[in-house]
Amino acid sequence: MKYMRIWDIQPRRLCNKHLVAEHGELHSLWSVINNHKKGFSHHPETERWRGKLKALYLRHQKLADEMVKRGFQHQSPLDKRQARGKAIQNAYLQRPEEQKEILRKRNCPCLRE
Repeated sequence: MKYMRIWDIQPRRLCNKHLVAEHGELHSLWSVINNHKKGFSHHPETERWRGKLKALYLRHQKLADEMVKRGFQHQSPLDKRQARGKAIQNAYLQRPEEQKEILRKRNCPCLRE
């Protein structure tokens, strides 16, 4: 199974590769939940966002803002009317500190300011 990840790390701390990849995966996840798509419908990352589309929408806004700040053209807004449920994500597959350790072990430019 392909791994899907929505990080719980501030977008400004992600390298370009992880920022853009998360943005794409977030759109896939949004579609799976809102359009009842089968792909990844039982994935743990999908399950943790069910009932929290408002939080996912807000995460997307943070990613999009960071992308624009870095000079990327963001042209894929989400439909705010579909942003239902809780506005805070407090369920984790790995805690943010564990996620940071994953990125450190990959020796990528993430987390460097």
